[in-house]
Amino acid sequence: MEKPKIMVIDDEESMCRFMQIMLQKEGYDVSSTVSSKEALEEIKNKKDYDLVIADLMMPEMNGLELLSRAKNIQPDINFIVMTAYASVDTAIEALKKGAFDYITKPFKVDEIKFAIKKSLEQRKITEENIKLKKQLKKEFGLDNLIGSSPEMIQLKKLIERVADTDSTVLIQGESGTGKELVAKAIHQLSRRADQPFITINCAALPETLLESEVFGHVKGSFTGALRDKEGLFQVANRGTFFMDEIGMTPPAIQVKLLRVLDEQQFTPVGGTKPVEVDVRLIAATNSNLEEEVKLGNFRSDLYYRLNVIPVQIQPLRERKSDIELLIRYFIKKYCEKMMVEEKGIAPESMQSLIDYSWPGNVRELENIIERAVLLTTGELINQNTLPENILQNKPLGLVQPAQPELPGLESIEKAYIFWVLNQTGWQKSKASQILGIDTSTLYRKIERYNLKEK
Repeated sequence: MEKPKIMVIDDEESMCRFMQIMLQKEGYDVSSTVSSKEALEEIKNKKDYDLVIADLMMPEMNGLELLSRAKNIQPDINFIVMTAYASVDTAIEALKKGAFDYITKPFKVDEIKFAIKKSLEQRKITEENIKLKKQLKKEFGLDNLIGSSPEMIQLKKLIERVADTDSTVLIQGESGTGKELVAKAIHQLSRRADQPFITINCAALPETLLESEVFGHVKGSFTGALRDKEGLFQVANRGTFFMDEIGMTPPAIQVKLLRVLDEQQFTPVGGTKPVEVDVRLIAATNSNLEEEVKLGNFRSDLYYRLNVIPVQIQPLRERKSDIELLIRYFIKKYCEKMMVEEKGIAPESMQSLIDYSWPGNVRELENIIERAVLLTTGELINQNTLPENILQNKPLGLVQPAQPELPGLESIEKAYIFWVLNQTGWQKSKASQILGIDTSTLYRKIERYNLKEK
């Protein structure tokens, strides 16, 4: 393990020598100098000191100037300043300029040791936070939205433009297009990135439970409410709340959502006192909300409040040029996950995947590649590991709707669900996994589309 690097600067050589010997015994990598200018050059050249301990009153350059210049070179460097009793006001000024702590001379050895320990612990936490932020940006930022088609480039530009505002975003796109990934990218690029990102699927819960989850409840408000419960809006305070399948919310909840958007406050179930929150709402839907408004299933005033910044994700079949990139990305991902050597893909298999119309979009493609990586024993993914419907390019081959097809996205969703159910022998838990939705959502959609097993 690498030792923490500390530099000591004091115009008294005896102090430098004492500090160096004492801190080296504590296990630190210590260098010292009586020249503040020399110290600044050292920081310029190496830039890897974890801590600088400097006297405030020095002839060449005082400690405050050294602190300011060092911070310009290495903003995250920690400083502890040493000062005589008469210079306490100056030490406080040093804290304002970014020093971590100050020690008054003469000091006790334990006192300086404790200050150093605190400083290094704080630096370690800061470095871990920076690393975590980089990891989150990599995992959920724009790099995770794979594609170089004009549609994807346009989408990424839009995300960058809207991320640093507090405006409500409505993400629209077919099931499996990556609406939650877009929401996470917006959050990670926003000034709320350090705050919570909370998500809920509105179609996955019955009305009473959904209301309690979103807005919370007070003790005794209904049977089983044994204590007060914070709603997800409170949990998401100062952060982002992502509501997927917003079109499935019942009318009573739509009214409360409208109030949150208008007034940034709501009343928990059974409560009488409004709760104020600071939350950015991102909603998503795979249904046509304008059509739902016309049908009376969705409030027009809520739709207009949600649709401040509309973000449309194009289906995979309309951005064919992204398919090869996605295939190679998923092959790499699942080879690493399964700890096998990275596989290639036969040209005819690549062409079959490009030609397929992907009604389940990116989610369906990912599932197919995961399956192919698992089944491939050689170096190349070939036709033997691809499902028959992909090879025949017949995603809807088994579909025989009981009713005339619905217009637009709903007809595609209905047909795809029916096809997956037939493929799995109507095993609903297996079908819901392939579709990427909860089983309760699947039951609701079966009822909504009046799908029946042949």
